[in-house]
Amino acid sequence: MATVLITGGCGMIGDKVCSGLLKKGNTVIAVDTKPSDYNAQKENFFFRQAAPNEKGKYGDIFDEFEIDYVVHLACTVDNDLGPIVDKAEIDMSAACDKFLYKLAVGKNIKKFILVSTTQVYKQPENREPVREDDPKRPITNYGKLKSEAERAFAADVARTKTMICCIMRIPAVYSLDFTDNLMSRITDPKDKTLFVYRTGEYGFHMCCVHNVSDFIICFLRQADELTYTGNYNVADASLVMASEIITFMKENHRLGPVLQRNSIGNVLLKRVFGSVTPQERTDYRFLDFATLDKNFMFDTSKAARLCPFRWNIKNTK
Repeated sequence: MATVLITGGCGMIGDKVCSGLLKKGNTVIAVDTKPSDYNAQKENFFFRQAAPNEKGKYGDIFDEFEIDYVVHLACTVDNDLGPIVDKAEIDMSAACDKFLYKLAVGKNIKKFILVSTTQVYKQPENREPVREDDPKRPITNYGKLKSEAERAFAADVARTKTMICCIMRIPAVYSLDFTDNLMSRITDPKDKTLFVYRTGEYGFHMCCVHNVSDFIICFLRQADELTYTGNYNVADASLVMASEIITFMKENHRLGPVLQRNSIGNVLLKRVFGSVTPQERTDYRFLDFATLDKNFMFDTSKAARLCPFRWNIKNTK
């Protein structure tokens, strides 16, 4: 079994990834700014405290352990960043990018996974699934943060001919208990009222957090050749429909009154003039009415060769 370092290992996503790797018999080192009780008492689990920009502490951790694999979850929304991404978060990520990948290359890490976001992609112009080699044009702060992380990663690992590298781009995540991203899909960003357009026969391509964990485990176990190096879209096998979100929340949580709208009103002028509102730029969960019923999907066929995406809103835990 392998020794795996997880940056951001005590965040919401990190907890689940560490747990899945431990169940497979791996040794896991979780690095984060503060500990979590989720895996604390489990065998072969180690916690080391460090902020993403603390180069010296990371150097000590790489010296302390014989690390085989790295999963970089730090500076990821829903893991250790909140939904509002501003200059402080961008600077923190950039500081980490300056040394983490070089450390991994210098220590001859065998596999490295960088968790990124589908917000790096250019806004789709049709309903064709977005593929890994489609154009990148991030407009949000978070998309730009992760796009820069991808660029720095590619530049640093280009010096190695042995490390198997993965950039996994994920859309908004959810679980049975983590519903913030689901709720944002039925919440008007202007007045915070809950609504559904017509009968909710439109959807969003999202990702159950357990699909994230499963893909990471599968990649680390199965990707044994450099041909596996590259970008992967990781998401649920199908859309999460607005009507499903409402049913899910009613069955598992509390949900206030939901207004039914037969019209979405005036689409945002930014789509006409090409501008981006400050709220959309900073708020990861911003809901753009102009794209409400577009049903954009991300092509996951490449990632599905390694991992069956078996989790969805109906069977999440």
